[in-house]
Amino acid sequence: MAARGNFSNRLGFILAAAGSAVGLGNIWKFPFEVEAGGGAAFVVVYLIFCFTLCFPVLVTEIAIGRKTEKNPAGAFVALGFPKWKYLGVLGIISGIIILSFYNVVAGWAFGYFIEMAQGNFDIGNQFSDYITNIWRIAVYAILFMGATALIVSKGVSGGIEKAAKILMPTLILMILGILAYSFTLPNAMTGIKYYLVPEFSELNLRVVGGALRQAFFSLSLGMGALITYGSYLSKKENIVSSAASITLFDVGIAFFAGLMLFPLVAYSTGGDMSNIQGGAGLIFVTLPGVFESLGPVLGIVIGSLFFLLLSFAALTSTVSLLEVPVSYIVDEYKANRNTAVIIMAVIIFVAGIPSLLGNGYSDMLTNFITYVGADSPTDFMTFLGQLADIFLLLGGFLIVTFAAYVWKKANLHEELAQGHEGYHQSWVKTFINITVSYLCPALLGMLFVLVVLNNFFGIDIIN
Repeated sequence: MAARGNFSNRLGFILAAAGSAVGLGNIWKFPFEVEAGGGAAFVVVYLIFCFTLCFPVLVTEIAIGRKTEKNPAGAFVALGFPKWKYLGVLGIISGIIILSFYNVVAGWAFGYFIEMAQGNFDIGNQFSDYITNIWRIAVYAILFMGATALIVSKGVSGGIEKAAKILMPTLILMILGILAYSFTLPNAMTGIKYYLVPEFSELNLRVVGGALRQAFFSLSLGMGALITYGSYLSKKENIVSSAASITLFDVGIAFFAGLMLFPLVAYSTGGDMSNIQGGAGLIFVTLPGVFESLGPVLGIVIGSLFFLLLSFAALTSTVSLLEVPVSYIVDEYKANRNTAVIIMAVIIFVAGIPSLLGNGYSDMLTNFITYVGADSPTDFMTFLGQLADIFLLLGGFLIVTFAAYVWKKANLHEELAQGHEGYHQSWVKTFINITVSYLCPALLGMLFVLVVLNNFFGIDIIN
């Protein structure tokens, strides 16, 4: 354990694991999932799924990691089930796939921070040209991967934990700072009401499915990141309470990101919320114009702060994504950490080149694949995202199935009791028993089938 390193305390682990969960999706995806799902109604369903579906998976992954003190592949071997190591390998591959294109998008965000700092508000009108300027984006992506590699190379307590203790509080302060200012803008309350006032008429099977999917993906489950981080956790720490804190961190940041964004959107539209669009279009196309309208000085301050916030959110995730394959190389091949970091950073950056080219620069990669029933081709980056989606769902389904029926729940409970006095007599044990045995496998298995059918065959059963 000493050779691998560990987290120095519970706070360091929680911040690092929460940082793994908090990413770009919390800032630009979650708020608009909330809006599309009827505001507060979606939030309620989302919270229920976070604690009934995601929390047990989160607890299980951390427990497997701490029990074995190994990477995702080595963990299953250490537990005595070598054939299951391929589940860990699937998680590692998923992380590599995600980081390959995530680093490109992080490069976009970092580049926008530089543009905003220089007062180039017109960059939003040039977004298509910006992302097809592959040499400039490549430089930003290299810088971002370099920052990620530098943090991971410093080890667990000296790199990952230390960075999390700086990045996460700073991230929260930036969100709260922009949020406080956005509340002062004209039509801010219109945006807040749009975000928070529930429309229960919008609550249907599609919204419930969206909440389930968002809850699972937002916590970085199914790819071994939490197994890896759990392997660095002390036996003295309470896994259950730590997992609850991680879940609350992730949900809280996503929620406050919405409170930050919707007043800005309402301000930009003059209070007309009838035809807004979320995602990358809002962040990279619309918001620069909003910042420009704040004036040359304040616009630069708020605009650059916002895209620095995005960059920090991305960095907390890229660190965990890189750590997963690095821990595998260090554990299984006894490689030096610095060497493993360099090897994986280079491999992943090269693997991300098709995603870099597939946003208009290369016609082949921009129109990469057409699925059955699809109206238009899918670009390479989107294809990888969809592939990663099904890998993570499959991974989550198999992890809880393994814990309940192969490793056995008694062993899981024994590990969870370490550092948690009274666990065996608590309601939490009963809750974990039921969810890991029945609820999680059923919901994740169903969601896996639905996503495969929808993404790759154009079959939408819910609608």
